[in-house]
Amino acid sequence: MSRKLIYLVITFCLLVIIPATLFAQQNRVPIIQQKLDSLSKTVPGLAQKVQLQVVGGSIQTYLIGLSSSNNISISVDPKLNFNINDSFTDVTAANVLVFLIQKYNLDLNIIGSIIYITAYQDPALLVKAAPKEISAQYAAAGNTLSLSLTNDSLVAVARKITKISGRNVMVPNSLQSKLVNAFIANAPFETALDKLAFGNEIKLVKTSDNFYLFQPLGENEELYINGDKSTGVRSAFRPASPNIPGGSAQLFVRTINNQKLISADATNASIASLVKQASQQLNKNYSVYTDLKGNIDIHVSDIAYDDFLTLLFKGSTYTFQQENGVYLIGDRTLEGLRTFKAIHLQNRSIDTIVSMIPADWKKGIEIKEFREQNTLLLSGSADQIKEIDYFVTQLDSLVPVVLIELTMIDFHKTNTIATGISAGVSDSVKTGGTVLPGVDFTFSATSVNSFLTSISKFTSINLGHVVPNFYARIQALEKNNNVDVRSVPKLSTMNGHIAKLSLGNRLYYKNSTQNLYPSASTSTSVFTNTYTPVEANLEILIKPVVSGDDQVTLGITVNVSDFTSTPTDGSPPSQSINKFETSLRVHSEDTILLGGIERNENDLSTSGVPLLSRIPVLKWIFSSRTKTASKLTTVLFLKSTVVR
Repeated sequence: MSRKLIYLVITFCLLVIIPATLFAQQNRVPIIQQKLDSLSKTVPGLAQKVQLQVVGGSIQTYLIGLSSSNNISISVDPKLNFNINDSFTDVTAANVLVFLIQKYNLDLNIIGSIIYITAYQDPALLVKAAPKEISAQYAAAGNTLSLSLTNDSLVAVARKITKISGRNVMVPNSLQSKLVNAFIANAPFETALDKLAFGNEIKLVKTSDNFYLFQPLGENEELYINGDKSTGVRSAFRPASPNIPGGSAQLFVRTINNQKLISADATNASIASLVKQASQQLNKNYSVYTDLKGNIDIHVSDIAYDDFLTLLFKGSTYTFQQENGVYLIGDRTLEGLRTFKAIHLQNRSIDTIVSMIPADWKKGIEIKEFREQNTLLLSGSADQIKEIDYFVTQLDSLVPVVLIELTMIDFHKTNTIATGISAGVSDSVKTGGTVLPGVDFTFSATSVNSFLTSISKFTSINLGHVVPNFYARIQALEKNNNVDVRSVPKLSTMNGHIAKLSLGNRLYYKNSTQNLYPSASTSTSVFTNTYTPVEANLEILIKPVVSGDDQVTLGITVNVSDFTSTPTDGSPPSQSINKFETSLRVHSEDTILLGGIERNENDLSTSGVPLLSRIPVLKWIFSSRTKTASKLTTVLFLKSTVVR
């Protein structure tokens, strides 16, 4: 039925019913007067005059008095209960009845000679109005519902929606008289019903057999809009800790995907009170073995019961455990609340893992190492074990191994120059030596005498002859040595660990100690020799750290020490020491060059006749010199490869 047609029907009813009502009210009194006049022929008391004066009396008392004084049978409806203030003198009983009926809107029925007086009911009001048409439209194509409701019966609305949509919508007896208002245009079917319920302070429940039920809000339930801007119903408890100054709490429960979730907003609220309220609201069986002390500030939305208890007990000595559907709550050390777990490591060693666990986490937890299976055995609180288990699992990742290939090349360059003339007396010295590539020639006594004789033939000076065992040695020699030494060691180490390479030699020098032991007759000296080692090494320390994309950060330390001389008198040898440190980042399998490690040594030794060995020109005759210059250069080629 269209809206215009509804307006026409209502207007017609008003035009017809209202005039009829006024007409019936105007003609009702004369009709009653005629009935009483006809009855007065058989009941003379109606025509007799009365004299009654009532001030503040009830209608019941007034009519009973009239009935007694005039001998009239009058019955009054018990529902009539009001007072009258009327005085009548020298009027008939019939006139009194007509006056009261008109003044107080009463009605009169005559049954035989009995007059029955009741309250007047307008017959027009008894006529049932035409049922109001519910304005609801359903579009099957988009499964949308449109509603335009103003003080409409919820029962009629549910009936109309069921009829046009084919979806079963029901209203319980407690909402039979509920009137609703809503204006919704083209909303999804379930959304429209949900917002209809929300706007009229009721709730909608969809059953597993696809029935939609409107229900009144339960005790402590209220409508609200949650954090994701959706409407819902929650149970409210206020306050949680009324005896705590400044304490307040609100705890709500709602169902999402057939699971009841908890939302709480509490400040300085009692932990025991929150546990009790949450357990009762979610119908959880629980048993508390310890007095739960302490307060908490908490704000959470839509979390499970187990997660809620975990948050409440975090940082405290309390824990919980579920056993046969019952939650056992109490101190972590109590029997029945302790548990154990074995954590089997896949990639790491238990030796390094245990030391990484924070000390505070280990309090109250017993940790045993089962080395044969690389397993940790934990015993204690379930919450603490869960926390440690998660921590260890995060650390138990594959540790890369880094293969380090070193190529070391040593360049040795030595230059030695030996010059001078030496002479002396020695047995069995023969003439001989080398002239090329350098001069190192020895003359015996015979050769020297022959040389002197030859010279005397050309001069007038007689140089004489030398003794038979005299010899002379002439040196003019230069030597250059170039030596290349190549070493290719390979090292492997785990990520973050130091790989060490050391090459070198060790010498011992002597320390002599004299201990004097005095006595009455004589003193005894005891000499003690101690040989102390000293080392000269090429030491390389490399610490690789693998980061993302197989990038390797290398911390490199190179220590180079060498002996500059080897004393023959047992004193400590002198050393040259070089050291450098560097840090760089390379990609896996890249090769880097480290150079610049050089050691230079210069040695000059001379021997000759005092004074004469220092005079220019003559020193070449009266002395011999040996000059040595050496240079050692070390070059390192380093390649790191990540092995997983």
